Amino acid sequence: MTERFAVSDTPLSGLKLVQRQLLGDARGFLTRLFCAQELEAAGWTTPIAQINHTYTAARGTVRGLHFQEPPHAEMKLVSCLRGEVFDVALDLRQGSPTYLHWHAAHLSAANRCALLIPTGFAHGFQTLTDDVELLYCHSAAHAPEAERGLHPLDDRLGIGWPLPVVGLSPRDAAHTFLNFIDPPFTGVRL
Repeated sequence: MTERFAVSDTPLSGLKLVQRQLLGDARGFLTRLFCAQELEAAGWTTPIAQINHTYTAARGTVRGLHFQEPPHAEMKLVSCLRGEVFDVALDLRQGSPTYLHWHAAHLSAANRCALLIPTGFAHGFQTLTDDVELLYCHSAAHAPEAERGLHPLDDRLGIGWPLPVVGLSPRDAAHTFLNFIDPPFTGVRL
């Protein structure tokens, strides 16, 4: 069987960069977005509970940093289908050697990369082009009562957004700063 993904580690334990392999000929191409069997070795061990498709119109827009608290915590596999994003994962696992560290990857339709974000991380992104479309696979369904976020411009997080931030939604702008929350993932296995 041909491997459809090249998986590489990031500096944050459990956070993986997934490169989708392209099979093509003169007619076009095929690329696999998800395979439970192949991604199990990278850490995806649960069924997909939900798949979401987002569109963001303007370059520089930031969405996030979002997460769901236990028992509704989720893994995400984030793929870019159109345009390019600076995709950020922030480690919220208390006791982790990389607690409150973030890592970003450039995801684009052209590079066919995805970010596999484990449970215990917040996620956000900034669009680097206009007209961006993302596809998210979630290990847990959306639970509004467990939905949380951190302010993406929190100085304590020190995220180096590559462009001036525009288009921050009222909801994301209202997210709390880190000083005012307790770590939500104290029981998450590292």
